[in-house]
Amino acid sequence: MILFVEVSGQANYNADVKSISEAQVRNALASENSWWVDGEVPKFFGDFTHRPYLDLYLELMEKAGSSRAIILLGPRRVGKTVMIHHAVSRLIAKGVDPHKIFYCSTDKPIYNGLGLTELLSHFEAATGSNARTENCYIFFDEIQYLRDWEIHIKSLMDGHGASHICASGSAAAALRLKSHESGAGRFTDFMLPPLTFYEYLELLGNGNLVDRVQNKTTRRFQFSTSDIHALNTQFINYINFGGYPEIALTPEFQQEPGRFIKNDIIDKVLLRDLPSLYGIQDIQELNHLFTALAFNSGNEVSLEGLAQNSGVAKNTIKRYIEYLEAAFLLKTVSRVDNRAKRFKRQTFFKVYLTNPSIRTALFDQIDSDDEEMGDMVETAYFAQWFHDFQPGLHYARWSGGEVDMVRLDGSQSINWAVEIKWSDAYFKNPGKLKSLLTFCRSNGLQQASITTISKEGWKAVQGVDIEFIPASLRTYIVGFNIIKGKIAD
Repeated sequence: MILFVEVSGQANYNADVKSISEAQVRNALASENSWWVDGEVPKFFGDFTHRPYLDLYLELMEKAGSSRAIILLGPRRVGKTVMIHHAVSRLIAKGVDPHKIFYCSTDKPIYNGLGLTELLSHFEAATGSNARTENCYIFFDEIQYLRDWEIHIKSLMDGHGASHICASGSAAAALRLKSHESGAGRFTDFMLPPLTFYEYLELLGNGNLVDRVQNKTTRRFQFSTSDIHALNTQFINYINFGGYPEIALTPEFQQEPGRFIKNDIIDKVLLRDLPSLYGIQDIQELNHLFTALAFNSGNEVSLEGLAQNSGVAKNTIKRYIEYLEAAFLLKTVSRVDNRAKRFKRQTFFKVYLTNPSIRTALFDQIDSDDEEMGDMVETAYFAQWFHDFQPGLHYARWSGGEVDMVRLDGSQSINWAVEIKWSDAYFKNPGKLKSLLTFCRSNGLQQASITTISKEGWKAVQGVDIEFIPASLRTYIVGFNIIKGKIAD
C-alpha cells in the first residue's frame, strides 16, 4: 500500500513494504509436495526413466538415518531433482506416509530469508508431522545458495535425530569442501555425474546392443556385442549428445545442442553460480579460459602455456580452474613419469570435460572420421570414472613416451595401464605400441589394455599380454561396473 500526503504543496509518500506471509510460504511448499494431497509425485517427474544411481542413492539415504546427512552433489541438469522425486515415489510405494516426506527447493525467492528450521516448521504445521520424533524424510534442493548451509544442516540433525536428511546442490566441490570442513563426520557425499554410456543405452532402450553373462561362481560379468557398428553409432551419438538426460531424450535439443547445454547449463554456471559463490569479477576472462580448456579436452596443458596464451597470471588461472572443477564442468589429472613417480612440481596436467557433449555444444558435432574423435573418445572414457574418481587416476608422460591412463593404489603401485585409441591400426601391428610396452616393462606390468574401433582379442607382445577391445564396449563396461559394483547384492 502506498500512502500519499500533501505537504507544503508537494506530494510526499511513505511506502509500506509488503512481506511474504506464512500462508504464501505454506502454499508454495504445498505445491512442491503434491503427495501430501494425492500420495503421488507430479507426473512430470514420474515420466522420466529412473537412473540406476537411484538404487545407490536410496539405499544410502535409508541407511544413513539420524547419524549422517546425505549431500547430493552434481552438475546442473544431470537429474538431481528428478532423482529426489523418484526417491520420494519409491518411499511412498514402500509404505512411507506421504505426510512424512518433505521437499523444498531452497533457491526459490519466496523462501528468501527463511532458515531450514523455519521451513521445517512450516512442513510440520502443514502435515501434522513431528520431524523431531518421527521417521521423516527431508530433502533440501539447491542448498548452495543458503549462507552457512552446513551449520543449518548440523543443527537440524542435532534437533531432528529421528529423520533422514538430504541436501543437494550443483556446486559440487564447494559443497564437498564445506561438508568435509564442517561436517565432522556427519555428512556423506553422493555424486550424481552426467550419464554414463551404460545409462545412455538403457535410457534409449538400446541396452540389448551389449550382451552380459554373469559367472555364477565369481558373480563377475563378461561383456560382448554382436553388432559393433551399431554400438559405435550409439557411442558417437553419446559423445555428441549423451551427457544430459533431457538432451539425450529430446531430438529437438540435438538439432541445436548449444541452445540447451551452453545457454541453460554452461552460461548459468559461468555467469551466475561461480560469480555468486566466489565473487568472480572478470567473467569474460573466466569464459575465455574455459573455452580454451574445453577445446583441449583430453590433452596435456600447462599453467605456463595457458598464461602466455591468455595474458592472465598463473595464480589466477589456477584459481579459475579450481572454480571450474567446483562447478563440475571439467577435471584435471596429474602426471607421473615412466616409473609411475609423481613430479614434485606439477607444471603439466591433463584436462577433461566432465562429458564430451559440452564440446559439441561449444564448437560442433563430431563424426567418426574427424580429427578430434580420439580426444573425445578419451574424454568419454574418462568421464565414466567421475562418480568413482580417486586420486589414483593419472597419465604417464616422459621424454619420448606417454600412456593415456594409469591407476595407482595407496602404496603407489600400478593397478593397470590403458591406452585410449580410436584406431584398429595397432591390432594389426601391436609392436608399434612402444610407449605402452616400455611403461609395462619398466614397472613389471604383465598385461595392459588398448582400445580400438572394432577389433577385439588378446596378443602377447614382447612379454606383455595386450588386451584389444573396442572403445565403445570398454566405455560401457566401466560405467556398468562402477554403478552395479556399488549396488548391494
